Amino acid sequence: MPFEPVAQEKLFTGVVRQIEGLILRGILRPGERLPSERELSDRMGVSRPSLRDALADLQYRGLLTSKAGAGVFVADVLGHTFSPALVTLFATHDEAVFDYISFRRDMEGLAAQRAARLGSDTDLKVINAIFEKMELAQTKRDPSDEARLDADFHLAIIEASHNIVMLHMMRSMYDLLREGVFYNRSVMFKQRTTRDTLLDQHRAINDALQNRDPAAARATIEAHLTFVENALSDQQKADRNEVFAQKRFEHENNRS
Repeated sequence: MPFEPVAQEKLFTGVVRQIEGLILRGILRPGERLPSERELSDRMGVSRPSLRDALADLQYRGLLTSKAGAGVFVADVLGHTFSPALVTLFATHDEAVFDYISFRRDMEGLAAQRAARLGSDTDLKVINAIFEKMELAQTKRDPSDEARLDADFHLAIIEASHNIVMLHMMRSMYDLLREGVFYNRSVMFKQRTTRDTLLDQHRAINDALQNRDPAAARATIEAHLTFVENALSDQQKADRNEVFAQKRFEHENNRS
């Protein structure tokens, strides 16, 4: 007969599956430190030997990493999504910037549509809480907090779409954006009028999500990223024009 006795799942396997799920869902993020061994074993209701076996397995498979004297951390599993050579190409060719925005517009439009339909009430509360922080940051002269919260807002929408492949792919893309590979986000927040416009756009996105209107959520995201695309294009043209304006100015000053 093909039947065998059913063995109770090993405790360490349950620990492994739980931590895997937290990483997969983006709840545990790259670089995040896990609680101490004592705290983790208490929270999960397992013995320390079982916990150690689980952590060792996850480290062996590259999902966790241990730092002497510092603890156990979630590994940077996104760190090698793009090769250094490709990142350099992204940073040095303008067409990559606009392809990046076009890609974001497609992916985030879909994510917003899904978030309005599939996101939980708690997901939408997270998005709204970040937007309220954006409103507060917008009153400050330094736009750095607002630029950081802008990325958090968009990633929260992707998280609320509950598509784990999209989540990890887009988180990797945002890591490159934070590093200034595609463009300097702070440029977008330098002018007060632009900051006001961007906040209004994020308000419209948030309203559509809170109202659970998938079509409006997608449309407002797409309109926002089209604005970003046009603003960056205008900035590039202005920068090029300034180069020639300076040359004309120097030439005029040197004329006898």
